[in-house]
Amino acid sequence: MISQIGSLALSISGGLILSTFFFLFYYSIKKNKLFLDIAERGLIAICFCIILATLCLLNELLISNFNLQYVAQYTSYETPLFFKFTALWAGQAGSLLFWTFIMSIYSLIYINVTLKSMEYLKYSSYGILSFIFGFFLLLSNFIANPFEPVSSDIIVQNGNGLNPLLQNVTMAIHPPMLYLGFIGTTILFVMALSAIISKSITFEWIQSIRRWSLITWTFLSAGIILGGYWAYNELGWGGYWAWDPVENSSLMPWLILTAFIHSSMIQEKRGMLKSWNILLASSTFLLVILGTFITRSGIISSVHSFTAENLGPLFFSFLSILILFTAYWVFKRYDILKSDNKIDSFTSREGGFLYNNLILLLMCFIVLWGTLFPILSEAWNGEKIYIGQTYFNQLNVPIGLALLFLMGIGPLLSWKKTSRSTLLLNFKIPMLVSFISGIIYSIFFGLFDLYPLVTCMGISFTTTSIIGEFRKSYNKSKNRSKSILQTTINMFLSNRHKNGGYIVHIGITLLFVGFIGRAFEVEKEFNLSPGEQIYFANYNFRLNSVSTETRNNHLAAISEMDVTDESNTYITTLYPEKRVYFYKDPDTKKHQPHSELDIYSTMSKDIYSILSSYKEDKLEDGTIIKEAYFKIMINPLVNWVWIGGIIMVIGSLFAFWPSKRRDYGII
Repeated sequence: MISQIGSLALSISGGLILSTFFFLFYYSIKKNKLFLDIAERGLIAICFCIILATLCLLNELLISNFNLQYVAQYTSYETPLFFKFTALWAGQAGSLLFWTFIMSIYSLIYINVTLKSMEYLKYSSYGILSFIFGFFLLLSNFIANPFEPVSSDIIVQNGNGLNPLLQNVTMAIHPPMLYLGFIGTTILFVMALSAIISKSITFEWIQSIRRWSLITWTFLSAGIILGGYWAYNELGWGGYWAWDPVENSSLMPWLILTAFIHSSMIQEKRGMLKSWNILLASSTFLLVILGTFITRSGIISSVHSFTAENLGPLFFSFLSILILFTAYWVFKRYDILKSDNKIDSFTSREGGFLYNNLILLLMCFIVLWGTLFPILSEAWNGEKIYIGQTYFNQLNVPIGLALLFLMGIGPLLSWKKTSRSTLLLNFKIPMLVSFISGIIYSIFFGLFDLYPLVTCMGISFTTTSIIGEFRKSYNKSKNRSKSILQTTINMFLSNRHKNGGYIVHIGITLLFVGFIGRAFEVEKEFNLSPGEQIYFANYNFRLNSVSTETRNNHLAAISEMDVTDESNTYITTLYPEKRVYFYKDPDTKKHQPHSELDIYSTMSKDIYSILSSYKEDKLEDGTIIKEAYFKIMINPLVNWVWIGGIIMVIGSLFAFWPSKRRDYGII
């Protein structure tokens, strides 16, 4: 019954799209506001129908209704209740419905909050939203319907269960955060195109779209960091970023969105870069659709990709229409996109933001080319040529370091023009601190790798620059009648946008601290029997035992390994596991082995342990001797990546939060 309601709600939402288009068309002819209001109510009804359909599917997942193909494919009776919830976005059909669910939430906020104060955007916004909704509802109703029943002649006793890689708490948070970031770009696209169609690129508009961009950037950043955290803790290769095509698909819109947030400040303050900002805001969504095409087309291999249905041609057609539509309106409205002012000097705050944009776009192009090259090479000569991590690292690392220094240079520049004397005065202390940090690093670590040295100097330069800006703001807020704490609070609250941005930059510098650790990683593979030990990287690893345990949805082999330092001082005990999911199934092909690693983590380094495999030998007296095979990695400074990510999110939330009461209505 519930599944039928969900399927009906999904069908009704598809039908409402057609009626919405009809009333929008009629409004364009008659200019009667009544028809626009009806179209608005139609969009709202679509959103509520999609929300209802999503809740119905979630109910079927939780109760294990195996009469639905999707439920049978991604859950089982053994699947914990918590992970039945996450199965909502585990497969193609569910994730597409989840996509429209989040888009519905965003659309309701956009219609009922943003457009209430910007009614001149309504007509074009409703038209673009209806088209985007129509495409995804087409997929959910006819291509990947999550309410599709199993064959009538098949009785499903138990479902296939959820992929073990997805049975992780982080995967309950990472995909929703990433989707909130991805789908938030829809609103940016709608606002950008609606503004130029209606010839209404106002100050109110740039403030509103900038706040939407901050919301989107926050979720997208959190999603990327959580994805790295999941990969590090679950995949067992000891890293958090591998330049996987799907990883790249999330990074590219993040880079462009970051560029837009910076350049929108120039438009807000100086009335410049209007056409540039329209293109950046639109491109974030176009890159999301491109990434979705890559993910769901089956043309790449990735641990993240969906390949159940080939949606590539549909997404490619959708992307092509969006690109042509954007290009047409940008060309047609080019006259209203001219800047009110010009950059007076490239040694100015505006110039710094422009350099920032160029670097971010260059990084995006490098990532885009490396991601698409296998596809392009196959189309050109029939051979898929993959580009490895070396390509991405060799090109992006120096560019990333330039960006790191630029984050520190920007605050040292003035708006319009920075005099030579001001440049020398502002740069003196950050350069000195950077030089001293480089010397200290060289003394302790040597000059064996240039990039870590330059990174250390860049971190010092940027951090000093930002601290200097905080000090200036503190002095302006200083009041003898107030305590240091009160003054500090007033300082941060006085300009939340600026200070929030600086907090984000501090978070990024901490990310670079974590990146330095990659230069000092070491690893070793070895086998041990109980009672044996091995010395590696100044640590002794002693295997105490390997025991087996039968759990609800898997069989686990659990190793116990003591770790001591050179002086035999106890450090920790590691318990990496080797699990077999669906081990009760008589068909051994359905058994899914999985290594559940264990990590001893400190601020300076991680001891990363993996139980690769183990074997048992029975002797004549019945004694079982177990030999286990391990992989141990020593990964320095990894925790600074997660800390940096958290601070980035906090800073963006701080920047987004309105500083004045009248700002609460502007989203």
